[in-house]
Amino acid sequence: MANLFNLLALTKDSDYSCGGGTFTFQGILPNIVSSVIMIIQIGVPIILIVMGMVDLGKAVMAQKDDEIKKGQQTFIKRLLAAVIVFFIVAVVKLVLSVIGESNSLGCINCFINADPASNDCEPANPNN
Repeated sequence: MANLFNLLALTKDSDYSCGGGTFTFQGILPNIVSSVIMIIQIGVPIILIVMGMVDLGKAVMAQKDDEIKKGQQTFIKRLLAAVIVFFIVAVVKLVLSVIGESNSLGCINCFINADPASNDCEPANPNN
C-alpha cells in the first residue's frame, strides 16, 4: 500500500535497469506500473463484490426463487473473479520462480514493488 502513495521512490530523471541490465527504463515507469497494479488488485475485486451484492439484493427483493438462484450464481462467479484478479500477480511470480527465470523475476519484482532499496531496480549508469 505504501507504493501507492510513494510514486517518486525512484528518481524519475535517472535510467534504471533490471534483469542483469537486459532491460533499461526511466525511474518513473516502475512506480506507475506498481500503482496501477495496486489499484487493479484492490479496486476490481471491490467493484465485483459490490456488483454481486447488488445483483443478489435485487433478486432477494423480487422474492422469486429462480431469480434468487440466478443472483446467487452471479454473486459466486463475481466472487471467484475477484479472488482471481487479487491473486494473479502472486500466481505469475510463483510460476516464474518455479520456472527459474531469475532475470524475469527480478524485472517483475522491480515493477510490482518499485522499491529502490531492492537489488531488482539498479541504476543503469552507476558511474554517473
